[in-house]
Amino acid sequence: FFLYLSFYADFGPLNLAMFYRFCCKLTKKLKSITLSRKKIIFYTCGDQKKQANAAYLIGSYAVMHLNMTPEEAYSLLVSRNSTYIPFRDASFGTCMYNLNILDCLHAVHKALQYGWLDFTNFDVEEYEHYERAENGDLNWIIPGKFLAFSGPHPKSKIENGYPLHAPEAYIPYFRKHNITTVIRLNKKMYDARRFTDSGFEHHDLFFVDGSTPNDSIVRKFLNICENAEGAIAVHCKAGLGRTGTLIGCYMMKHYRLTAAEAIAWIRICRPGSIIGPQQNFVEEKQNNLWAEGDVFREKMFNERENGKMAVTRILSGVDDITINGSNKNRTSKKKEVELYNDEDERNGLTQGDKLRALKSKRQARSSSGSLSELSSVCGCSPFTHTMAISS
Repeated sequence: FFLYLSFYADFGPLNLAMFYRFCCKLTKKLKSITLSRKKIIFYTCGDQKKQANAAYLIGSYAVMHLNMTPEEAYSLLVSRNSTYIPFRDASFGTCMYNLNILDCLHAVHKALQYGWLDFTNFDVEEYEHYERAENGDLNWIIPGKFLAFSGPHPKSKIENGYPLHAPEAYIPYFRKHNITTVIRLNKKMYDARRFTDSGFEHHDLFFVDGSTPNDSIVRKFLNICENAEGAIAVHCKAGLGRTGTLIGCYMMKHYRLTAAEAIAWIRICRPGSIIGPQQNFVEEKQNNLWAEGDVFREKMFNERENGKMAVTRILSGVDDITINGSNKNRTSKKKEVELYNDEDERNGLTQGDKLRALKSKRQARSSSGSLSELSSVCGCSPFTHTMAISS
């Protein structure tokens, strides 16, 4: 079965591995000689959440493999006055932001356009292995550019049912995949020198769990990422809310994704990302980041034309340097190595702690059984909303 493993009230969209397996299954049936004169019926049950995920899967397939535009695929899905409930964030209570099927189709289309989505070299077993808490809890958002992962701990252990990993556990993987920069968004729970002593750049851009970053943090994050030598690994506590929010800002600035497209793609890659007010924050930042991106690209074009690319990195940090030459980011050595003490949160777990524990528990509940038949891919009994595809 293609089953979404929820944190709280979230129910989709299904992740990249499930979309891949769905595409493989449907493509195999379409290419089957024995089915060449038959039509394939994709159907689901009366559960509105399953209907939404089914529509997302078949619509995304149409965009990816049938060369439909998102609008063309969506128009087929709603051609019989069908309606689908919107996806929501990984929280409980009132939904603050609706993510629609069409947003997801646009996200898939943009991912194809920019080369982030390419199933010819996608390793589904690797994706499913590393997304598990015990194997690192990490996902590529933009292959070769952004990796989102759960925050490392001073030592490897299991806490609140969640396996924690020391920085050294990630280093071999980071080196293998040309990750050169690590950005920490949560409080200091490990000494940054455990990464820097191994040759990685390490940056701290703390803001409170579940909150949104100020303009200074967004600006510094973008600046770091624009000047990184290789790929960037970003983490907060769970690697979902704060991490997804800032990566989404980069995607809007440099790829002109809408806020909804950025949120959709990040959640397809790493379910549960961008939570509560962070969704509205990303939407509010969209137009400004588009404008900044336009200026950035024009500047890069002019510099290439004038042969000035060599000085880009030198000039990039000017905004952070005061007139007397001191750097606003600099802190005393004593402060730099001061680690976050778990006792600071003795009165209660943060959102990140709860999400990490939930992720570990939901993965333990998941089954590794074989996939169901396409005709009942979302389980339950037949439902009247169907899409027929000729083989």
